[in-house]
This record gives sequence, C-alpha cells and structure tokens, in this order.
Amino acid sequence: MLRFALLRILSAIPTLLLVVVLAFLMVHAAPGGPFDDERVLPPESAKNLEAAYHLDESLPRQFARYLSGLVRGDLGPSYHYRDYSVAELIAAALPVSLALGLLAMSAALTVGIPAGIVAALKRNTVVDRLISGIAMTGISVPVFVVAPLLVLWLAVKLRWLPASWTGDTSGWRFLLPLVALALPQIAYVTRLTRGSMIEALGSDFVRTARAQGLGTRSIVRYHALKPALLPLVSYLGPAIAAVFTGAVVVETIFGIPGLGQLFVRSGLNRDYTLVLGIVIFYAALIIVLNLLVDLLYGILDPRVRHP
Repeated sequence: MLRFALLRILSAIPTLLLVVVLAFLMVHAAPGGPFDDERVLPPESAKNLEAAYHLDESLPRQFARYLSGLVRGDLGPSYHYRDYSVAELIAAALPVSLALGLLAMSAALTVGIPAGIVAALKRNTVVDRLISGIAMTGISVPVFVVAPLLVLWLAVKLRWLPASWTGDTSGWRFLLPLVALALPQIAYVTRLTRGSMIEALGSDFVRTARAQGLGTRSIVRYHALKPALLPLVSYLGPAIAAVFTGAVVVETIFGIPGLGQLFVRSGLNRDYTLVLGIVIFYAALIIVLNLLVDLLYGILDPRVRHP
C-alpha cells in the first residue's frame, strides 16, 4: 500500500504542474493589472512598483521565477495585502473554511446514511418515496438559491438566526451557512446510500444470511453496510473538495472570512499570487483526498489489493 501511495503522489506531480501552468496563464490573461485600483501614479513610480514585483519581466521569466519559489514552498507575496504573504493569508482563512466544511460533511453523513438505509429497507413505500423526493429536491436546488432563501426565512422573517457572520460572535452564526452547505450533500449521500444498499441487500451473501435466520438489523450492520458504503467512499473525495469550493458561494453570501471569500476578493483585486495560491491549494487538496479515498476503498473492500 505504501508503494501504491508513493506512485500516486508521483503521478500527481504532472497534474499539479498542469494546473499551475493553466492558472498562471489564465490569471495573467485577464484584463487589467494588480495595481489598477490604486490612485494614479506617476509613470516612474508605476515602473518602480512593477519592477519591485518583477511584473516588468517577460511572462516566461515570471513563470520560471514563480515556479522556483513554489518548489521551495514559497507562494509569494500578496499584491493587494502588502504586509502579508500568500501563505499567511491562506493559513489565516483556512481554519474557518475547514471548520465549516467538516461540519457540513459530518452533518451530511450523519443524516444521509441513515436516511438512505431507511429508504432502501422501505423500498417502494411511502417512506421511500418521501425520502427520495426530498433528496432529489436537495440535489436540484443549487446552493446560491438555498442560502438566500434560508436568510430570508430564518433570519429576516422569523429572526431566529443571524443573517451574516459580521456583527455576531456566537456559535449560531455557523448554523445558516452550515445548513446551506450541507443540504445538497445530504441529498447526494442519501441517494447513493439508498442505491448501494438496495444492491447489497439483493446480493447472494445477504440471502445466505437471511436463510441462516439473521434479523434485518444484524444483516444491515454486519453484512450489507460495508459493501453499501463503497460507492459513498468513492464519492467522498470529490464531495469534500466540492464542499470547500462550494463554500465560495456560501462564504460570500454570509460574509464569512474563509478561503472562499478570500478567493473572490483576490480575483476582483487581480491579486495574481493570491489567486494562484488558492487554486494550487485546492488542486493539492483534491489530489490528497482522492488518494485517501483510494486507500480507504482498499481497506473496506478486501477484494481490492494495492500493489
């Protein structure tokens, strides 16, 4: 398994390099520059400012300089937040996004797995149709629609919860963003668990267990649950990454000072290095999560053996 992990890490290096190249080219192809929002500077001062950040060099040379720093773990300085490096800004915003994302995925697994199991056990009944209908609704309605509706209903109309992050220091400010981020994932987890559980309950080893007199609870717990979770495990890697990237919308709507809002602001400010740093961080996160999912898949399924 260690050899498999090392091979996957080595094979991910070209993918990460391609992400860096494409992100670098796209950021520099955008109109304007990182200092366009400043007051009008004399031509000589503008040239000195560009020279200080090496923006007066050719694009290949800028890329070579950036890649050289990236290999050493240096994401460069921020063009907009002059007193901070990109690494410092990401480190400051990451805990908020990490807490929100982990809470959302925990809620999705806690609610979605039992709901999917119940729907599978009550297949083609009113309970199954109700759970499946709610899940399909959750999948169909995007986050940027759910979040404003939650604010309008629970914060503005009923005044039960704070409408935004700013102006509130209690833990309740997490609740609305958490619900908005978790609802689509609960729907996906429910649908995946239902489908895989129905397939597992119809397998030969479950029929053998029933013939031996085992009850439904024992069959689900000891025989059907583990194989039913395999498709869900495969989904978790991209899902966790989707929660982090989906937090861009949620953090912007609720004013949460996380990576998502930082990414939006860096794009608006044309902060090249900060945009690149966040994109590279997300790409590396997806690679690591997919690797962990592959390893966990091998642990859950004894038929899978990594070389």
